[in-house]
Amino acid sequence: MAGAIIENMSTKKLCIVGGILLIFQVIAFLVGGLIAPSPTTAVPYVSVKCIDVRKNHHKTKWLIPWGPNQCEKIRDLDEAMSRQIEANDIVFAVHIPLPTKEMSPWFQFILVILQLDIAFKKNNEIKENAEITLDVSLAYRDDLFSEWKEMAHAVETRKLKCTFASPKTKEHEGRHYDCDVLPFMEIGTVAHKFYLINIRLPVNERKLINVGIGEIRDVRLVGIHQNGGFTKVWFAMKTFLTPSIFIIMVWYWRRITMMTRAPVLLEKVIFALGISMTFINIPVEWFSIGFDWTWMLLFGDIRQGIFYAMLLSFWIIFCGEHMMDQNERNRLSGYWKQVGPIAVGAFCLFIFDMCERGVQLKNPFYSIWTTDVGTELAMAFIIVAGICLCLYFLFLCFMVFQVFRNISGKQSSLPAMSKARRLHYEGLIFRFKFLMLITLACAAMTIIFFIVSQVTEGHWKWGDFEVQVNSAFFTGIYGMWNLYVFALMFLYAPSHKNYGEDQSNGDVGVSSGEALQLTTTITHVDGPTEVYKLSRKEAQE
Repeated sequence: MAGAIIENMSTKKLCIVGGILLIFQVIAFLVGGLIAPSPTTAVPYVSVKCIDVRKNHHKTKWLIPWGPNQCEKIRDLDEAMSRQIEANDIVFAVHIPLPTKEMSPWFQFILVILQLDIAFKKNNEIKENAEITLDVSLAYRDDLFSEWKEMAHAVETRKLKCTFASPKTKEHEGRHYDCDVLPFMEIGTVAHKFYLINIRLPVNERKLINVGIGEIRDVRLVGIHQNGGFTKVWFAMKTFLTPSIFIIMVWYWRRITMMTRAPVLLEKVIFALGISMTFINIPVEWFSIGFDWTWMLLFGDIRQGIFYAMLLSFWIIFCGEHMMDQNERNRLSGYWKQVGPIAVGAFCLFIFDMCERGVQLKNPFYSIWTTDVGTELAMAFIIVAGICLCLYFLFLCFMVFQVFRNISGKQSSLPAMSKARRLHYEGLIFRFKFLMLITLACAAMTIIFFIVSQVTEGHWKWGDFEVQVNSAFFTGIYGMWNLYVFALMFLYAPSHKNYGEDQSNGDVGVSSGEALQLTTTITHVDGPTEVYKLSRKEAQE
């Protein structure tokens, strides 16, 4: 009887394979920690206050903060009041990037957050539940002398959440409120060298637009983009891993199709996991260097969602196939209670992503969190997804407990076997449990490195070496799950060895009665592994 490779491979060879995979895992972390720079860079921008006194503010003219044809500026609002310039004639202009620099497609995306400097005035306090209305326009060009081309225009509202630490008295006028940063803009590609943002704060007292928002002194932006050096390392990893996973996937399925029986559910799920890993590996991001594909962020989220949904489904089915009886096993419909929460949670997160990044394909200034209805809707999707994840975790813990109990129960029959066969099956059970522990270790490493990347400063310095923790997290965890899928397809591929025949011919101490018992209890059941068959018999009994 030929089981899986993991069951027929000698302990020495298995240790060698494990050592090689561990070396690649260490390399994956080192590539991010020592070679790649920090994943992202945050650049602060202070807007320039320009004057626009035209009757129609939205016709053709763009107000540029510096360079040729720069706008007429004012230093502060006191100068505007002394020159009798109205609030509707002030435009806050921001040029991305800073002077002497250029944006690059290697930056992949631009995320911009908004910070308002609001001064306290006794006669112009921030009212409760205040909202600020922004008339924003975005333009681009690829050299310093061509005309600006409009990329997007929108009128957006943002809720102000500000506190004032000092007593609200005349003596404290001029001090600034402490306001939360606001989501402003997100672009899924950086296809142009220069970007220009014009922000207007239209005031209409009759419609109560921008009334009761305090005295805005400055508008500050923080632009966040991916580092080009990290992008190149990330693309290189994906380009290397794609053929690696694809080749092992083809090899795995070829070995299965060479067998006389049809593939069982567990083998199909492992193959589907390989397909989802290949899908997430394919480096389509290379095309974003030459094409203006704004949907790349959304596409990346969808690919990750498919992979993680497939991974969670695999864990459930892997445990279930080692504990269910013969009638329920090998049927996907038997797992609807466990796979259902995964599907519901994934669907909720997909809808949430479409409501956020899907809308941003047309309006990069949109944010689902800016309205009460949008916030409640987003929280509902996230809460439902969280509940589904908790249900999944409870199901998984229960199934892991059950399968360990089933496998341990079978160990009671091992003393009746010959020493050679007892050691063989003890080794099988140990390797199965070892795989479960490796799975838990991979999940734990993902969580631990995520927490470490959030609480540290982003890099550690050891002597002359500077380790980028955040980059190591991304490349290391990405490499780890690739190695995990690679190991699954390699170790759980059908083996060409026929252990049952070799062992029975070589073991003098095996009686004919024992051989008959093993034949009737194990080899009559088709399956991918011998532990699979052992646990099936245990479940039937």
